[in-house]
Amino acid sequence: MDFAFDWNLARSFLAAAEEGSFSAAARRLGLAQPTLGRHVAALEEALDVALFERVGHGLALTETGLALIEEVRAMREAAQNVALVAAGQAQALEGLVRIAASEAFSAHLLPPILAKLQHEHPAIELELVVSNQASDLRQREADLAIRHVRPTDEALIAKRIKAASPSYLYGSPTYLESLGNPSSPEELAERARVIAFDDSPLLRRVLTEAGYAFAADRFRPLCNNHLVQWELAKRGLGLCVMMEEIGDSEPMLMRAGCPTAPVVSFATWLTAHRELRTSRRIRVVFDCLERELIARLGVEQSAATDAASPEA
Repeated sequence: MDFAFDWNLARSFLAAAEEGSFSAAARRLGLAQPTLGRHVAALEEALDVALFERVGHGLALTETGLALIEEVRAMREAAQNVALVAAGQAQALEGLVRIAASEAFSAHLLPPILAKLQHEHPAIELELVVSNQASDLRQREADLAIRHVRPTDEALIAKRIKAASPSYLYGSPTYLESLGNPSSPEELAERARVIAFDDSPLLRRVLTEAGYAFAADRFRPLCNNHLVQWELAKRGLGLCVMMEEIGDSEPMLMRAGCPTAPVVSFATWLTAHRELRTSRRIRVVFDCLERELIARLGVEQSAATDAASPEA
């Protein structure tokens, strides 16, 4: 076949296939619906095939469309990789850098670091992507991410900032006093409530493995925001799990149960896409985060640089 391939036509076809209708695909791409329809029709004409058939108010891929869709997805990924490589070559200390981190990390540990970065490099625009879910660096949801598990995507690199960061149960002194100041994990589990994200058994299992056998009905109130959980704990509504670097610095709360035995411990990793790591502005932000987090988490430099760079 001899024709000039137009990626815009393929992009419209891919959006229509993934959304199931021309109208939804047009909204996703910011196009007028007739324009998107013309794109698909032009691609069908260029290829001399039918890509869709109407099913009710939606679209269904034809057999040929099904055969082509994965190839077009591969083209999209290749285009994204081109953008990543190009971004990796940018050397100006200006432009946007997105950093993904958890709610607790973003609120308690990152503000002074970002303030320092903004002061030293005012032309770098910082965007903080706050979520307890892992952001997708390959899809450019973020340029850098602070994670508590080592990523496995070979397209990423990772630097271990801290091998083990212990977390404890924290409660207000008034709340613990109302419980009779339980001094053992058994007493605490029998008397206290734990503020949890949801009804998932995960937190209960983690605490049980640490020796805190809370019954299922002790996980109340529920709150899907860690920062709000922390505030609820300050008001005496229950206990909250928090990493020691944040928990021990809060004067309104104290460790509950066995104060020397963490309920869970996890590593802290700083990750970036392999190509973006070669960008000067990304490297500056990466290096600053590494340096400042090591200082704030109290880790020796030698202990923080043993992560294998090809993995993530």
